[in-house]
Amino acid sequence: MNPVWLLTAAIGIVGANSLVLSPIAGDVAASFEGRSAPDVMLAAAAYGAGTALSALVLAPQADRIGLRRALMAALAALVLVLGVSAVAQTLVTLVIAQAFAGLAAGLALPAIYGLAADIAPKGRESETLGKVLTGWTLSLVAGVALSSVLSDVLHWRAVFALLGVSSLGALIALRRANLTERARAATVTSPLRALRIEGLPPMLFGVACYMAAFYGLYAYLGAHLTEVLGWPTTTAGLAALSYGIGFGAIAPLDRLLDRHGPVRAAPVVFGGLVAVYLGLAGLAHSAVLIVAACLVWGAVNHLGLNLLVSTLTALSPNERGTILGLYSATTYAAMSLGTAAFKAVFETGGFALLACLSALCIAPVFVHAALRQRQRPA
Repeated sequence: MNPVWLLTAAIGIVGANSLVLSPIAGDVAASFEGRSAPDVMLAAAAYGAGTALSALVLAPQADRIGLRRALMAALAALVLVLGVSAVAQTLVTLVIAQAFAGLAAGLALPAIYGLAADIAPKGRESETLGKVLTGWTLSLVAGVALSSVLSDVLHWRAVFALLGVSSLGALIALRRANLTERARAATVTSPLRALRIEGLPPMLFGVACYMAAFYGLYAYLGAHLTEVLGWPTTTAGLAALSYGIGFGAIAPLDRLLDRHGPVRAAPVVFGGLVAVYLGLAGLAHSAVLIVAACLVWGAVNHLGLNLLVSTLTALSPNERGTILGLYSATTYAAMSLGTAAFKAVFETGGFALLACLSALCIAPVFVHAALRQRQRPA
């Protein structure tokens, strides 16, 4: 199997597990007496906490043992904990299993991104990373759409069983794949020491702004479509699907990022993202237009995520595990804080004001990108 598509599949599996609980929470709760859907979402919170902890503690070890071995260990752990999730007889068991799944994900994601940078042909780093990032499209489709269908037709346990089998398939394929990585120093850089790497702190600040803007708005998109505009729940699924299609369809244009370079491309992409958020604010009255705009949102977000990750992987190749671990930790921290902070804005000002707040979050990233381009030597 092509190593690039193998990494894409791995992203899809990890991402899908992070998304499946939301649409099937009601079905899961019905299996545990006296439990409700919000109770089930404790498992999602445990997953996020485990991912953030692992990204800080375990991800730096990937530089020492090798990114390929780290990814194989993470996938092996996922096979086990997803199997436990599928047969869990109590909600506590499911929550604990998902916490361990988060630990595995926090190790897997930095390893996947680092390996993508390692195997990319010279001058085609962004194009290769873009293909790997389309795994998030797989996770959106599987996490939002397929999980609901499987839960209805079979059982919610079939969702976790399928993810476990998929993890096992990816692990077997990875063992057989001719996936080479660059040699790294045997020493491990701590996250605090890694923050001294030139250019890393402002990049992590940009990641925090970017992720808070996305997750803060995305978390309340479904509520706006169904509770405010009065459309059926299916519409929320269509919005997620539209976003996922846009996110994946733009991948062939990633080669333009390689051609023009991140310094020239960043102001255009992040300026475009500010415009997208402001556009969503203007379309807040129409569910149909929001679903259509999600296609553009997904496409521009793909390019923005590519720029962030590719720039981070280039900062210090010997410390990619640590750097990308900090990236994952920042992502999940921003997701949690952004979702919580945006809640009050949504309840008082609605979706339009929320989209404007997302645009405001991206503004510093755009300004920083524009200043970097201006300071670039001719």
